Amino acid sequence: MADRNVEESAELLDRARQGDEGAFSELVRHHQHEVFTLALRLLGNYELAADAAQETFIRAWRALPRFRGDSALSTWLHRITVNTSWTLGRRAQRHRASTLDEALFMDDSSAPSPESSAEAADLGGRLRTAVSELPDPQRAVVVLKDIYGWSHAEVAKALDISVTAAKVRLHRARQKLKEKLWREME
Repeated sequence: MADRNVEESAELLDRARQGDEGAFSELVRHHQHEVFTLALRLLGNYELAADAAQETFIRAWRALPRFRGDSALSTWLHRITVNTSWTLGRRAQRHRASTLDEALFMDDSSAPSPESSAEAADLGGRLRTAVSELPDPQRAVVVLKDIYGWSHAEVAKALDISVTAAKVRLHRARQKLKEKLWREME
């Protein structure tokens, strides 16, 4: 069954590369949730994430003939999503301050008691704020590694950086988060 899905995806990709809009629409349908979710986690704003997801697929359609297939289509789309999100995020920051959605990283409804729910909500809010204040390159690494659970190699490939650079960015981002949250607790 998995082999069949891979073959169907490869066929859709080949048809889309040749200009078949129907095949590309099917690829969009397969990947739209993951693209939107990544954009939302990077931007923290539903409307901006929707714009970023749409722009990602527009850019992907235009660049599809040049897609060599050196990486998985999803990895390529993630890279476009990260770049598009950064661009739209910087543009939006010039016009207004943005904040992360309160429900972005944590589901407080699963907390076993009101006290732990309040503590989790407080920590989640402080963490979301701290993540939103990271520079874009560090925020992207934190989201891809710590939220999506990608390996350092996958993060590096998606961001077009070395594995060492991905590790360094992650380390520095975690240090900044730790320092910020520690200062707030004192």
